[in-house]
Amino acid sequence: MKNNIGQPASKQEPLLWLVAIGFFMQSLDATILNTALPSMAASLGQSPLHMQSVVVAYALTTAMLIPATGWVADRFGTRRIYTAAMALFVLGSVLCALAPTLQFLVMARVVQGVGGAMMLPVGRLAVLRAYPRDAFIRAMSFIAIPGQVGPLMGPAVGGWLVEFASWHWIFWINVPIGIVGVWAAWRWMPLNDQQPKRAFDGVGFALLAAGMVGVSLALDGLSGVGMGHALVAVLLVFGMASLAAYWMHALRSSQPLFAPSLFSVRSLRVGLLGNLFARLGSGAAPFLVPLMLQVGLGLSPFHAGTMMLATVLGGMLVKRVAVQTVLRFGYKRVLQVNSVLLGVMIAGLGLVSPAQPVWLIVAQLFVFGAINSMQFSAMNSVTLKDMTGESASSGNSLLSMVQMLAMSMGVAIAGAVLAGYADMWQAREDYKLLALQATFVTVGVMTLAATLVFSQLEPDEKVRSAPDGHD
Repeated sequence: MKNNIGQPASKQEPLLWLVAIGFFMQSLDATILNTALPSMAASLGQSPLHMQSVVVAYALTTAMLIPATGWVADRFGTRRIYTAAMALFVLGSVLCALAPTLQFLVMARVVQGVGGAMMLPVGRLAVLRAYPRDAFIRAMSFIAIPGQVGPLMGPAVGGWLVEFASWHWIFWINVPIGIVGVWAAWRWMPLNDQQPKRAFDGVGFALLAAGMVGVSLALDGLSGVGMGHALVAVLLVFGMASLAAYWMHALRSSQPLFAPSLFSVRSLRVGLLGNLFARLGSGAAPFLVPLMLQVGLGLSPFHAGTMMLATVLGGMLVKRVAVQTVLRFGYKRVLQVNSVLLGVMIAGLGLVSPAQPVWLIVAQLFVFGAINSMQFSAMNSVTLKDMTGESASSGNSLLSMVQMLAMSMGVAIAGAVLAGYADMWQAREDYKLLALQATFVTVGVMTLAATLVFSQLEPDEKVRSAPDGHD
């Protein structure tokens, strides 16, 4: 049997399954971890309100390395890099499961992040090279299915493992899947597909990475976890200086990581900034919701994880109407209104209390998931809709980097705000619940800033292709 590019289908179908395995592992790991944070904190002798560094370490590492993944895959081939990425992800998972301290766990998450940063982009690149343009969309749709199943399973599976086994199993579960993936990658990934050597902007990469790390660590340090205010100020200054230096370097470089000319496209620059500000809130919510349910309301991990399925179901259902909604009202109106609704829903989660009926909390989570999914679909699509040719690849990498950076910064800011409120109300018996409620309101108000950014879109912006709902 031959496919439409003349190669045996048996040689290409395993490639799709292989990339799908990587996508599944990443999406499962992202959602399974949040439910386990309170139990991990208790086991490691930490406050559950100070566990944001576990999430930040992975997201920041991924954001930092995304700009280099394309060049590395071209230089060494997709088989070597994808196999190494899966192996590092498995190694990081083993180290996480064995972590005796929070500091060890954070470093293990960095190792996991190195593998995760390369896994999906390199897998997507391998599929892009193996399939013609008309078949690529169908191939990516197949790969995306496990990415939707992972979040659907993650909260409940994570809660079950924590409650009936231990939090260590949320990492051990990656090992058998990853080992199969490493074997399959070495067997099925294309061999010798290196591309002609091209220059890599090492200086620009170093400046951009230093800037992201500096700013994110400074925000994380505001929570007061092992970092003085003086060091926070120094990190913030050097982080901002590195980002400014990168921009000046890119302006005079012949082959920068991201050409400044990309930002001449209005939809891209508005979409990137809108993604950044909107995801500060939506990226913090998956970190805060399990804390609210378990620490604030006293629910069991499994009960909390099961309730969080409502956000996933809401998100999946709204994808069916996302295209029609933007077609009817245009990007500008949809994103302006939806950004307000997103901020209001996040702030509304701050009204959750032990006296509130469970069904009402589930309803809030369902509506939040639906609005959040609409936001992702519309703003991802508007960001990339005018990208063509070589700029499409650069724009996609830049969007992926901004998404992970925004999640890192959102969780770091939420952790700092949560720690500040907890310190302020520590004398009260219910200070943890009060701190969580106030943090939701603060993060929700912060999310409203995205409305100001999306107001800069042209009023007649319409859909030219189906919005990309994949996060």
